[in-house]
Amino acid sequence: MYMSDAAPLNPLQKLYWWLRWNEPRLALAYTLLVLGGWQWLGWPLLWPGLVALLLMSLAVDSVMRAGSSWFIPTVTRGARGGHAVALTFDDGPDPQVTPAVLDELRRHGARATFFVIGKQLAAHPELGRRIVAEGHVLANHSWQHSYLQNFRLREWQAAEIGRCEQAIEEVLGRASPRLYRPPVGMKTGDLARAIGALGLEVIAWSVHSRDTVDPDAGSMARRVLRSIRGGDIVLLHDGDRAPGRRRSCPEAVRLILEGLREKGLHAVTVPELLGDSPAKDA
Repeated sequence: MYMSDAAPLNPLQKLYWWLRWNEPRLALAYTLLVLGGWQWLGWPLLWPGLVALLLMSLAVDSVMRAGSSWFIPTVTRGARGGHAVALTFDDGPDPQVTPAVLDELRRHGARATFFVIGKQLAAHPELGRRIVAEGHVLANHSWQHSYLQNFRLREWQAAEIGRCEQAIEEVLGRASPRLYRPPVGMKTGDLARAIGALGLEVIAWSVHSRDTVDPDAGSMARRVLRSIRGGDIVLLHDGDRAPGRRRSCPEAVRLILEGLREKGLHAVTVPELLGDSPAKDA
């Protein structure tokens, strides 16, 4: 069971989670110690080096792999066996792209989840209100989507995430759904502690459209439809730093929704997909 630093912990639990949250730092320190001892003191390298390699591999995987639950439980998909999938959109709302995405969702009777950048939502609250009014979900993707976020300490992380929560709740007029997706999917121990203290659930994905490297709508749709099945969470982007840059997203959404219908699948929000049985990656 995951324990945030806000929960009551016994000494062994405190040590266990301290070690997990700080594993990348410990791995780096151990690796430097092994290399320094080998270089200047003539220590043997083989077995200490293998241990260092394993520790560094775990550190890289836990930070870089979006679905890793090393630092904090992370949802990657819903239960298999059903006919529902979840389309999720990051980095919006975008005044040029998001309205067209919403038009396609409405035309096909689909619902989705929008992991918004708080700064963008504050600039375009009318889009946030439309998202909610049409049955979709607003979720947290940080306040400013800083690519340096993962190098920040817990206090900065908590302020960054909390500010986006506040922007969402101002649009909703009520509590947010408490869902969070880290920028670029990366996590650290400090981020996990901030998320745990704020009571958020981390949502990753099981199907990536690769729209950040291939903007062609047809390619995006084929990539998604090639592997999608019931329970999957799909990653798409309706926003970016430059407004209108994701202009192929609406067409990709149209093609994906048409393909889902042919497969007997339908798109729902993340909370609807997960119900009481979220699937977490080990």
